[in-house]
Amino acid sequence: MLVRTVPLIICHHLRHSCAPSTRRIFRCSVGCVVAASRGLTSMEPLKAAQDLEVSTTNPSSTPTSPMPTDTPAEQDKAAPAGLLPGETVVKEGKATILFPSANEVFYNPVQEFNRDLTCAVITEFARDVLAQRGVKVVVPGEKERVVVSLSEETNEADAQMEEKNGAEEPTVTATVGEKCERGLRVLEGLAASGLRSVRFALEIPGLQSVTANDFSTKAAALIARNAQYNKVNHLLQASCRDASMLMYEMRGKKERYDVIDLDPYGSPTSFLDAAVQAVSEGGLLCVTCTDMAVMAGNSGETCYSKYGSVSIKAKYCHEMALRIILHSLDQRAGVYQRYIRPLLSVSVDFYIRVFVRVFTGQATVKNSASKQALVYNCVGCGSFHFQRMGRRTSNGKHMKYSAATGPPVGPQCEHCGQRHQLGGPIWAEPIHDFSFVQKVLSAVSGNPSRFGTSKRIEGMLSMVTEELEDVPLYYTVDSLSSMIHCNTPPLLQFRSALLHAGHRVSLSHACKNAVKTDAPPAAIWDIMRCWEKANPVKREKLSETSPAFKILSTEPSQEACFTVREDANPQSRKRHLTRFQENPQAFWGPKARANSGGGISSDLQDRRKKCQNKRKNQITDSSQLKNFPCKKFKQGTCDHGDKCCYSHDPKQTSEEKTE
Repeated sequence: MLVRTVPLIICHHLRHSCAPSTRRIFRCSVGCVVAASRGLTSMEPLKAAQDLEVSTTNPSSTPTSPMPTDTPAEQDKAAPAGLLPGETVVKEGKATILFPSANEVFYNPVQEFNRDLTCAVITEFARDVLAQRGVKVVVPGEKERVVVSLSEETNEADAQMEEKNGAEEPTVTATVGEKCERGLRVLEGLAASGLRSVRFALEIPGLQSVTANDFSTKAAALIARNAQYNKVNHLLQASCRDASMLMYEMRGKKERYDVIDLDPYGSPTSFLDAAVQAVSEGGLLCVTCTDMAVMAGNSGETCYSKYGSVSIKAKYCHEMALRIILHSLDQRAGVYQRYIRPLLSVSVDFYIRVFVRVFTGQATVKNSASKQALVYNCVGCGSFHFQRMGRRTSNGKHMKYSAATGPPVGPQCEHCGQRHQLGGPIWAEPIHDFSFVQKVLSAVSGNPSRFGTSKRIEGMLSMVTEELEDVPLYYTVDSLSSMIHCNTPPLLQFRSALLHAGHRVSLSHACKNAVKTDAPPAAIWDIMRCWEKANPVKREKLSETSPAFKILSTEPSQEACFTVREDANPQSRKRHLTRFQENPQAFWGPKARANSGGGISSDLQDRRKKCQNKRKNQITDSSQLKNFPCKKFKQGTCDHGDKCCYSHDPKQTSEEKTE
């Protein structure tokens, strides 16, 4: 009979320094259930995605029966050592994570891209920061690279001192999986299963420590178990604390974290105040937002209460969401005389992800007002204008600050005569650091086997490097043509027309048909008027009060040239990079919110299927209503009796209760 020893450590943090009195060692067989630590239970195995390697133990095996001699094929299918009955193994990157059940700890396999991108960004951040500390970062499978410092905060005297210190001290090499005394201290505030933190410990070199925190006791126990299973106890520490309180306690300059990762379910706003204080000088803050319905304009008042900005329902809503969270971060950092510098901001699938560095400087914080802007959006034609919140002018060596003047628009839109919506304030400065993004792109493209989603990362970052950094928001070609009811011009022809007119133009990673340009709305509508002349619409069908009639009633001030130019097609499009991938699987979106006890609702997909096409396939024949149980009859309040159009069958009512 196969016997193994399972240590149970009764503490929040799984460390070797625990006292012997806190350990209990049991000898048990394969079929034993050892779940005393934090009340872990064995439940149904997790149904992982097809591209993940999954293996599950058989809980029905009898521990007292003699073990038969396994054939080589059966040995390959055997569960890994250390698994409890009912546990499932999920492999992602170099990490192997144990899951007691799909209903125990939150996990979404679709966000592998999020985790891969985070590992790539933190690796390049560590390379730049640790180079100043005399540490050389070595990534497996990567060729020799020249290290370039990212920080712009050091002056010439500091640079000379660093060179002198670097010449005296030997260069230390940092590799993955090893503890670096001069390395980065990383905090994952909402770790769940600890998958992200385990991947940090196994894939990112130059780390001093990784703290994986979760408020759930079950999740914290699972994090400790996964750290032990992946043999990263020397780097990863499990914590069961309130994330905000943990960060508030680490606000001291010597206790701050170099990297803080926040990936909550929904909005991260309740953690931002603590995060901007607990991150070190020049540290990296990684934030995910999944409440896109709020940030994309469905609930502008809710967005204002959470982020301090009013969202607008427009075609550019995804980039506006990025600028809203950056505005919120900068506003919270400014309270403590700190400011942010965005490195990378992306809109992916059903969420947005930003990577920013946080610095301290009272003089620079004064520029914050001039970095924010209000958005005037026309409800008719969709044209938008910006109103800066503040104004700064250079006066020799000094900077003069004053109130901004405005508004930039009149009471009505000059193009269609409609009114304007007011949104914001939003971050109006660049949302990427192109030099840093280029480093991440070079590292990923030069070592494609490092991540499972390398192709998508390369395509996404390639589009980011092609974006116009000083042009906020964008238009979409289909919405412009839909406004005047004409055929949609080909993307290359529309971009060529803008280039022929002397304007700059680029695509956007946030939307497939997006066009970012510095051309004013008047120039854009002139191009659309010229396109409409070549592809005329039936103007007699247009209402005189419609925006289309007002726009087409004005003659274009200049003729547009739609001859395709060579520079109209960006390199990412020419190379056919994976820029906007298809949905990876059915029901790939956000998973159900975890319950208060730590479990996750299991009937989410059943409810989705039940409500699928609910409005399209409406019942028109009253006789079909007999197939549905009567809710009032179930409650005992139906007075129609046999004349009720719904079913009073007790069997159907009981079946609905079981569902």
